[in-house]
Amino acid sequence: MAAEGGCGGMEGKEPEAKVTYYRLEEVAKRNSDKDVWIVIHGRVYDITRFLSEHPGGEEVLMEQAGRDATESFEDVGHSSDAKQMLKQYFIGEVHPSDRKSEDSENSSSFCKSCWSSWIIPIVGAVLLAVMYRFYMAESKLS
Repeated sequence: MAAEGGCGGMEGKEPEAKVTYYRLEEVAKRNSDKDVWIVIHGRVYDITRFLSEHPGGEEVLMEQAGRDATESFEDVGHSSDAKQMLKQYFIGEVHPSDRKSEDSENSSSFCKSCWSSWIIPIVGAVLLAVMYRFYMAESKLS
């Protein structure tokens, strides 16, 4: 279910436009060729009209339908024109309560990759030190 929110402007400033918030469960339901929504950087886009125009083919978009496609979108390396084009498909933002769980998932996956990127070199260095020590002990005996 969508919820609306927004802030009233202060004196001398224009009021901000109201933002429609969508739950991730609602976005997940929009994954058919007649209704395609995706999330990129916490913003929700209805890209149904764009399916047939996508240079990579509609299959690529359908794989991401109803999901957070931020990582896939960034991995491909879209041009600034493509990023600008997103604005015309913008329909709202991910609800703040859903966004918090999304951020914690991203931080925990970052830590997992952090550990895996350090553990292999450390194990390798320890193994190399043991082998060197063994080699030096053997050469002293000879």
